[in-house]
Amino acid sequence: MQYDAKTPKEYIELLDDDWRKEKLLIVRQFILENAPELEEGIQYKMLCYGSGPSKLFHLNAQKSYGSLYVGNIEKIENSKELLTGLDYGKGCIRIKKSVDLHNSGLEDFVKKTIDTWRAGGDTSC
Repeated sequence: MQYDAKTPKEYIELLDDDWRKEKLLIVRQFILENAPELEEGIQYKMLCYGSGPSKLFHLNAQKSYGSLYVGNIEKIENSKELLTGLDYGKGCIRIKKSVDLHNSGLEDFVKKTIDTWRAGGDTSC
């Protein structure tokens, strides 16, 4: 889904007040707590996190799941182990209603992605 928001605050306000918003806010917190230096903004009508023109993460609410976009998941060390039980593709992690984010490996995956980026590693598509 696309949201015509100009700011992250506006984007969050436009989300339906349901489980997708709840899940996205949890993932958003994982990102903000582990990388306070990342700038939060809007790109491609989604929340984005990065430094300057380079974006590390995008977050979006789809019709039946929340999405965390990460470039190329396989470039993150141990990604398959960290994301066990989650539905993901090359660069998108689909967060479904039944997923308990606090007991999944998603926060560790976010931390690992941030560590890779900080070390100058390539996480792009």
